Amino acid sequence: MSLSDPVASEPVVREPGSSVFWAPHAWLRREGGSMPAVEDAVRIEVDATGRISSLTPDSGPAPAGATVLTGLALPGTANAHSHAFHRALRGTVQVGSGTFWTWRDTMYRAADALDPDNYLALATAVYAEMALAGVTSVGEFHYVHHQMGGAPYADPNAMGEALIEAASRAGIRITLLDACYLSSGFGEPPNRHQVRFSDVTAEAWATRVSLLKDRDHAKIGAAIHSVRAVPAEELGTVAAWAKERRAPLHVHLSEQVAENEACQSVYGLTPTQLLARHGVLGPRTSAVHATHLTSEDQRLLTDTSTVICMCPTTERDLADGIGPARQLASGGCPISLGSDSHAVIDLFEEARALELNERLATQQRGHWTAAALLRAATEDGHASLGWDEAGRLERGALADFCTVALDTPRTAGPVARLGVETAVFAATSADVRDVVVGGRVVVRDGVHLAVPETGKALHQAIAALRS
Repeated sequence: MSLSDPVASEPVVREPGSSVFWAPHAWLRREGGSMPAVEDAVRIEVDATGRISSLTPDSGPAPAGATVLTGLALPGTANAHSHAFHRALRGTVQVGSGTFWTWRDTMYRAADALDPDNYLALATAVYAEMALAGVTSVGEFHYVHHQMGGAPYADPNAMGEALIEAASRAGIRITLLDACYLSSGFGEPPNRHQVRFSDVTAEAWATRVSLLKDRDHAKIGAAIHSVRAVPAEELGTVAAWAKERRAPLHVHLSEQVAENEACQSVYGLTPTQLLARHGVLGPRTSAVHATHLTSEDQRLLTDTSTVICMCPTTERDLADGIGPARQLASGGCPISLGSDSHAVIDLFEEARALELNERLATQQRGHWTAAALLRAATEDGHASLGWDEAGRLERGALADFCTVALDTPRTAGPVARLGVETAVFAATSADVRDVVVGGRVVVRDGVHLAVPETGKALHQAIAALRS
């Protein structure tokens, strides 16, 4: 598979015309209503621009010619934090002893094997897996920019373009969060693995990223890999680039205690305090993980309405810890969710893990409602990626939605259709049946229309990295 292959680069799904969908149940907000609710027999009309033109609950039987959906229709989920190539590690790093830092060494070896063509193949399969799980947009935190040894490709954004093309082929939206990554840690030069991540300076990073352009299915955002990877004097350049373009800005924050201790040693500040000092925090910024925070850190994040992106399945897989998501949300920080290292790709699991982690930490239940968890997985996640018009079923919104079957061994029951509790607390990605993005059917009856043998595509792409 090649970026220059004219057949492979054709659109994977047809352009939408005006179309009608019919769902037996849908979680939607009625005109003038403040809170979404599950409605029955919902007719969903989509215009030629891929937006919802009307929603009609209690519409009676499915009209002739409508695409009949299965189960409960929900807004498509947003995977707000992804490293697509980490999917190649699943099943190889989940056992044995070690820490985040020993896991990182294995991750670097996978990064070493990437080039634009094999990354296109892998990311296409990974994004198809996301679509099968109900994901309609992904925030790709991208830092593998150059060739091994650090030399740029002929197209300096060849790797980013591969990811954008992969999302197109898989039929989902992408926000490419191009990450500035300059140091192996607090001023130390990049190691032999990291040198391909680095543009040497933030100004050079900004020059390269400015060549990338938004398109219908893709937005360009920015990322600061971490305070250990971007020196303090370079942070403002990245923040200014994002502010000038009103682009999303994401940053790994306080995932590890060791990073906090090193930051304190070098700057006399916590990572959160350092970011605040250089103008990084704010409502267009997402702090990813935010696991080990002081009370002052929490205040800085809530006072600036910084988004918090939690990745519970990765945080538990890497033994990171449980972050203060509930306290931050109560203080005014929106919460989004990501599958990060893709130990699993299941936004329903990420959502319920917020509540279940709090139960383990506090020995009490009832910290989040199902609706609040679903909002984190949908509307707030899309907004954190710059897709403000996605993540909800209402007139004028992007026609991005998925359906969850209510008759599987996980979801079957007499009250399943009465609320979203079954979807949030019982369903898995295996229960997703249909996925529509911009009015285009991407997944039908649990099969990806463009990548029908998604498992085989994943196997082949991962095997190619190891050959």
